[in-house]
Amino acid sequence: MRISMEAYWHWFTSGLVGEPGLFWRLAEQYRTPERIFMAKEEELLMRFPKNQRAIGGLCRRRKEWDFEKEGELLKRKGITFISCENPLYPCRLKTVAHKPGGLYVRGELPKDSDPSVAIVGARACSAYGRSAAMWFGRELAKGGVQVISGMAAGIDGCSHQGALEGGGKTFGILGGGVDVCYPEFHRELYMRLEQQGGLLSESPPGIRPMRHLFPLRNRIISGLADMVLIIEAKAKSGSLITADLALEQGRDVYAVPGRLEDSLSTGCNNLIHQGAGIALSPEQILEELGINGKLKKQIKKHEKNDLEMAENIVYSCLGLQAQGPEELCIRTKLPLIEVLRILTSLELKGYAKEVYKNNFIRVL
Repeated sequence: MRISMEAYWHWFTSGLVGEPGLFWRLAEQYRTPERIFMAKEEELLMRFPKNQRAIGGLCRRRKEWDFEKEGELLKRKGITFISCENPLYPCRLKTVAHKPGGLYVRGELPKDSDPSVAIVGARACSAYGRSAAMWFGRELAKGGVQVISGMAAGIDGCSHQGALEGGGKTFGILGGGVDVCYPEFHRELYMRLEQQGGLLSESPPGIRPMRHLFPLRNRIISGLADMVLIIEAKAKSGSLITADLALEQGRDVYAVPGRLEDSLSTGCNNLIHQGAGIALSPEQILEELGINGKLKKQIKKHEKNDLEMAENIVYSCLGLQAQGPEELCIRTKLPLIEVLRILTSLELKGYAKEVYKNNFIRVL
């Protein structure tokens, strides 16, 4: 059986999970994964004495590897392997330091020709953060932007959900194999991403998500994006690692500001203080990406055609921070009974959402 170079890349990529530095040192010395496969173990150990454990594991895997069976396994699981030498490999990733040697894909790859924004943030996010992630994800998707995230709990999942609601493409970059749904409660989201975008990983099938793989995953999230948007991050956060990687890769970084006393906003506010862009609306991000202002016109049309004057007044006072009827009474100078009626109407029309009892946020 003639073995393709793509099949050798599959073996090589799957054999050095979590070792991108060693992966590329080997690739630079031997030029092709086929030569590495053919090299004697003693020679590899002599050339890389500080990596004996990883080299030993790669050689053991080589002895057990069956190219035909491994190819059939990918087909059976509906997974496509794309090596870094494949013409389909994303152009954005080609310039990333220690880029993945290959990607395992379910669904589609992000299109090189379409703009893309990575949205990441806190797992244990607030109602404000969830609303912001849904809002940005939905409106950016409506504007034709591909939304990239990590399918984690919190901000990641909400940004994916928003993009799906907006009818756009969204891509989940996983810390384990693309056949492993993590977290498990995102099963429905996982299945929808495969249909309305894609699931990507540099880890082969069957690999469970492990802590040391997530920072490596983050370089792919930022690498696939034209811009990285941070929504809620504590002073020490994995999202800030993604922001640092984005800057190293030459990507723009934006952050959604938050309340000064909120620990979940410390990371974002610090990023803005250090020079990151301030993300105030999806329309602003679309403009930064060079996409025209259709969104603003659509919203104005909705406000004019769908809402009464009093409804517009209440709607204009709503934001991503939840507010109660009493606060809205003070701001709008409308009677409480009228504000309650309008909030119900706005919720039915899809312009407001009750995030917890008698506390509402803006939706559109």
